[in-house]
Amino acid sequence: MTRYVIGPDVALYLAEQEAVVAARHQLLAPTLLRSQVLSLLYVGVRRADISRKDAERRLDYLRGLRMRLLGDRALQQRAWKVADQFEWPDTYVAEYIALTQLQADAFITLDTQLARTVDGAVKVATIDDLLDRRRRSASVRATT
Repeated sequence: MTRYVIGPDVALYLAEQEAVVAARHQLLAPTLLRSQVLSLLYVGVRRADISRKDAERRLDYLRGLRMRLLGDRALQQRAWKVADQFEWPDTYVAEYIALTQLQADAFITLDTQLARTVDGAVKVATIDDLLDRRRRSASVRATT
């Protein structure tokens, strides 16, 4: 089983696509993911970028996603060190990197700049590494 840490960008992408994560993978994220996703969807609805119904559907998808959310003392201490190492202004992203260092095989982000920045501190994977290709290709064939 491969363990991947995903951030809110990947979580929202998965929800938007209603993607099927391969059963052989385990998703991890800091507990702050819940609040970040909720906030991003709320802002999207306020800006009229997404309907409330679509936002609720994406939240339901994410609530049903098999994902371990973690936020213990060891994670917080490591996140502090990571933020300090990269001289980041806060620890939000650092929690994802710290969790990857502590408990995962790789980190997935859609942010190419972030991926370049943290490559070497953690292994960076792509979203394609996460998805169940058999079910994805079947759903693509069904829509064409």
